[in-house]
Amino acid sequence: MSQSPRIRTISSCTLLVAALGAGVTACGGSDGHPLSAQPYDAAGQIAVNAPAGSQKADPDKPLEVTARGEDARITDVTATDAAGRHLAGELSADGARWHSTAPLAAGAQYTVRVSTEDEDGAPGRKVLTLGTRTAPGKKQLKVEFGPGAGTYGVGQPVTASLSAPVKDKKARAVVERALKVRSTPAAEGSWYWVDSETLHYRPKEYWPAHATVSVSSGLGGIKVGDRLWGAETKPLRFTTGDRVEAVTDAASHTMTVYRNGEEIKSIPVTTGKPGYSTRNGVKVVLGKEYFVRMRGTSIGIPEGTADSYNLPVYYATRLTDTGEYVHAAPWSVGSQGSANVSHGCVGMSTGNAAWFFETVRQGDITRTVNSFGEDMPVFGNGLGDWNMGWKKWRKGSALVPGAEDGPAAVEAARLRPGV
Repeated sequence: MSQSPRIRTISSCTLLVAALGAGVTACGGSDGHPLSAQPYDAAGQIAVNAPAGSQKADPDKPLEVTARGEDARITDVTATDAAGRHLAGELSADGARWHSTAPLAAGAQYTVRVSTEDEDGAPGRKVLTLGTRTAPGKKQLKVEFGPGAGTYGVGQPVTASLSAPVKDKKARAVVERALKVRSTPAAEGSWYWVDSETLHYRPKEYWPAHATVSVSSGLGGIKVGDRLWGAETKPLRFTTGDRVEAVTDAASHTMTVYRNGEEIKSIPVTTGKPGYSTRNGVKVVLGKEYFVRMRGTSIGIPEGTADSYNLPVYYATRLTDTGEYVHAAPWSVGSQGSANVSHGCVGMSTGNAAWFFETVRQGDITRTVNSFGEDMPVFGNGLGDWNMGWKKWRKGSALVPGAEDGPAAVEAARLRPGV
């Protein structure tokens, strides 16, 4: 009697396993289950507003796919051009209509994949191809990227110069979404609209050392605004070197140079004297000139006055557009390390200037602290981009901060009806 319950329990488990096995077999089978069937040709269930045959569609008009009859509905539509760009669209909740919500590219070839289901839930599919007309007589928006191919310091921003002004915020968003910057290793970054024809891109922090940065545009054929269409753009690729940073302390009359966080040299310097104080802040190296003739008239000092000068200068590393350099100043060696006597530049011995000239490259970081001068402007006098905080920099983007962009946004734009 004591064993009977145990026997019954085992028998029940055996039956349960058998029942589960039968259930798995039933679910795994394909007979009679509509979702397991091969998709049928849905050509008869849909209509597309594209012209027939070899005629091209008008890129100014939205693409529309509609379901035919009451026994079919559209479940998904994806439209992708030859460049891999997805065309955003919206599907009605009842699956009766899908339409594009973004302009088609001009002179493009699209592959449109339409998925449907009939009244029994069986899946259908149709793949269509269509071309769009070019935009003759329309104004083209060209983009030129900077700085150019090569190796730069980790402070080098990316620049984009537009061939025509873009002032409307929606048009700016179209442009900005099409301009892609990718780095390996990855670095979070954002575009900033300096003005209607210029954008700068920088990471939240400096670029990683020894990174590869790729810049491209997907504007080709895209409608930006009224009678303004994007042109094809040559991509840009550059690399970064070591992280080199030179910090000039105007109070202690010393420049300290770091490579990848480690100090490599301390140099006695002189900076701007009262009335010509060196600007505080971060300045990105703009270039290097072995010889420059510096004249006081270039900064508004009349010839023949007490402050007038006309000097041959060697090993000049440019920091601003208006002529602030790090350079050899053999005439002020006695003041270097103890007094500020220059007209705004950072002066040092010829030997130290030669070393600095050979050590830094375009895009490297310099920073001046404890000067009585004004702050380095963010724009308008070289590359002062790093003097703006990240939160404020992000506000210079035409894209809403936090808005989805990329594959997730494309998926959301399709708006598949819920099951």
